[in-house]
Amino acid sequence: MKLITAVIQPHALEAVTDALREAGVAGLTISEVAGYGRQGGHTEVYRGAEYRIDTIPKIKLEILADDADEPGLVEVIVASARSGRIGDGKVWSTDVGRVVRVRTGEEGPGAL
Repeated sequence: MKLITAVIQPHALEAVTDALREAGVAGLTISEVAGYGRQGGHTEVYRGAEYRIDTIPKIKLEILADDADEPGLVEVIVASARSGRIGDGKVWSTDVGRVVRVRTGEEGPGAL
């Protein structure tokens, strides 16, 4: 089992979730987060004064997937989130030792 985590631009959320649904993903978790990468922060002007904003709003997606599905799902996310501009985001996957569905007690791939 793998946990696929993606941090993407907010405007890419709809395209990514639509592509994941088409790829057969039954569920995912979406969180609003803030951070920065190579682009650093940005500056904004408010009432004539310039302010430095160190973090940028992003969307974090988390998807539990079977080992065999992980490479394809990562590609789906990358392809649907890519704009070609700095700050498009990152996708990574980690091993998951155990998954249990709370309602039924199912474990492993059946819990997905």
